[in-house]
Amino acid sequence: MKIAVTGGLGFIGSHTVVELQNEGFEVVAIDNLSNSSIEVLEGIERITGEKLVFEQIDLREKAAVQHFFKKHHDLVGMIHFAASKAVGESVENPLLYYENNINALVYVLQELAHLPQANFIFSSSCTVYGQAEQMPITENAAIQPALSPYGNTKQIGEEIIRDAAKVTGINAILLRYFNPVGAHESAEIGELPLGIPQNLVPFITQTAIGLREQLAVFGSDYPTADGTAVRDYIHVVDLAKAHVVALKRLIDKQNQANVEVFNLGTGKGSSVLEVISAFEKVSGKPLNYKIVGRREGDITEAYASTDKANSVLGWKAELSLEDALASAWKWEQKIRANIKRDK
Repeated sequence: MKIAVTGGLGFIGSHTVVELQNEGFEVVAIDNLSNSSIEVLEGIERITGEKLVFEQIDLREKAAVQHFFKKHHDLVGMIHFAASKAVGESVENPLLYYENNINALVYVLQELAHLPQANFIFSSSCTVYGQAEQMPITENAAIQPALSPYGNTKQIGEEIIRDAAKVTGINAILLRYFNPVGAHESAEIGELPLGIPQNLVPFITQTAIGLREQLAVFGSDYPTADGTAVRDYIHVVDLAKAHVVALKRLIDKQNQANVEVFNLGTGKGSSVLEVISAFEKVSGKPLNYKIVGRREGDITEAYASTDKANSVLGWKAELSLEDALASAWKWEQKIRANIKRDK
């Protein structure tokens, strides 16, 4: 069974490609390499021992999307990761986010709708909830006004998919993830942002290895136990496995509606200072960090209710925050050693 994975060389996409191949799927990875590297392809192939079909496509180009679907008309599903994903950057450059995250989604749905098996997994986000009124956040929580253009693109994306599914044969599962972290245990693939990291864990590991002078902790005056923002950090491998489970659910026609929604998280919130402390413990490296002002677009806290994912989807996160941080540190050390060697 052939599956297309957009953003397939990105952080979550690459780990999902590995899990799909491990389960016997034939995978076609799509990426424009705007926030990833062709070396990721080699890492995936070293892990799985399989050749990966790769198409370098910018999904904002409608003709390129149409050509892809003509070439791969035997797809039984698509997992859509391709999107810009940094809250801060989206505030600074909203039109880039609307073009990249909305146009590409519309173009792939237009073509997917023509396939006999139009199964679609959407990479959504807990940002659709805004600052939820109650913790943990359930799938029934109200969708609050988005606090960033990034969050808004995920809300709009979900609405587009619902509208499309009403009038086409598309069956979709919207996976709202919390905060993916970590790397594959092999350290062959992991999170490798281009430029200055926008997410906490790669900034932590880059600071620990000396690439960044200091880690900025955005805000210490939140109404939380230690004053820093709280998030639900989920290991990327657990997250990747959830996509495979969701895809099989659609292929096996076990879905109870043409669009279903599941939160993906651990169900536990950790503050920024708790993550720093956990990293120092697993790595043995003290971190140089400084408390600075809050960052626009950030919310106080978000952690998932995982009851629906556990009972209906049949998936549960198994790896801990410490597991994720240890794997992220192993990955960081490996890539820096490789860069140093290649010099």
